[in-house]
Amino acid sequence: MTPRRMCALVAVVSTAMAVAAVAQTPPKNLHLVDDHWTAWHPPMEFPEGAKVHTIVRGDTLWDLSGEFYGDSYLWPQLWEQNQYIEDAHWIYPGDPLVVSVEVVPIDELGAVDLGDDGDDERLRLGSGATAPQPLGTEDDIYCSGYIGAEDEEFGYQVTGSEFQALSPAVDGHAELGDHRGLYGPRDTVKVDLSFGDIVYVDGGHDGGLSPGMVFTVLRRGEKIPNRASGEVEGRLFHYQGRLRILSVQPDTAIAEIVHACNPVWVGDALKPFVPEPVPLGRRVGSIPPNDPAPIEELEGKGQILAAKDGNVSLGQDHVVFIDRGGDDGAAPGDIYTIYRRNEEGFPPIVVGELAVLSVHETSSVAKILESRYTIYIGDLLHLK
Repeated sequence: MTPRRMCALVAVVSTAMAVAAVAQTPPKNLHLVDDHWTAWHPPMEFPEGAKVHTIVRGDTLWDLSGEFYGDSYLWPQLWEQNQYIEDAHWIYPGDPLVVSVEVVPIDELGAVDLGDDGDDERLRLGSGATAPQPLGTEDDIYCSGYIGAEDEEFGYQVTGSEFQALSPAVDGHAELGDHRGLYGPRDTVKVDLSFGDIVYVDGGHDGGLSPGMVFTVLRRGEKIPNRASGEVEGRLFHYQGRLRILSVQPDTAIAEIVHACNPVWVGDALKPFVPEPVPLGRRVGSIPPNDPAPIEELEGKGQILAAKDGNVSLGQDHVVFIDRGGDDGAAPGDIYTIYRRNEEGFPPIVVGELAVLSVHETSSVAKILESRYTIYIGDLLHLK
């Protein structure tokens, strides 16, 4: 399914129907680059060996992934190679697109020469290497949350729903000999709102809202401490789902819940929805337990701060929040080895491995890929 095309814009196919259904309006900051209009700032130079395709009308990342990668479902990898594209829903004819980079085929990666210094040093691929594969799912990203500033503020919130005015209050008037149904009291008949429910938002076109805009619904959670320093790392904000604006008035708007991870409540905050691709990665053998990193290399390099749904005992496929974010150089697809401190005088213990799915300023959402033992909040991380 492809989002609609507008003018010269070429919409990008999403592999998830939910993402395609909530495609946002096109960017408005178009500017002239060479001989074409674009909203982005495409690079002028490219990596050595890169194959560059110039986008033409009718191109989609879906089709180009099928043409150059042999699999249209690898479109997120194509997007990641062209990070100047800020919104995957919109690409522009005339912009350059890196569609491949010259690499050594996987079946030739058994041994790669590191130089002709007479020592015949070789770099060998770890055992168990696999083809690129998704490191998580869309729900791992869109139904998780993030750790933000304790006092972070949001522009809009859910202020009501249709269910606050559906239950009549019967008012008897003996002197009139009749009963009247008074509609309109805030007598809520449904608190836990979900997919398809109609809600009201405390903003309208005077505040910049317009039909079709999509917002993530989030709820303020608990403060998250850093187990190493003892200081508060931030506050956990839980993603509840998404809503789409249907119509706007000067100061209010009517919206529909289009995706629900958890019940949406009146009072939940709203943040503009930003589509994120699920990162791909090629899995290789994990760090062997007899070759751990020195404890000195682990101190201050990262830890697990919290887990989705408040889980305490963690293992494979659990989603967690770590204290490595964009400010620390973290990127989607990064893989970390999980360690636990040992008794004094003994090396740290390799307990598992996780992959970064979504990056924020000071934290990231990650998924545990492997667990040798039970994993806990506070376990240490080391970038592979």
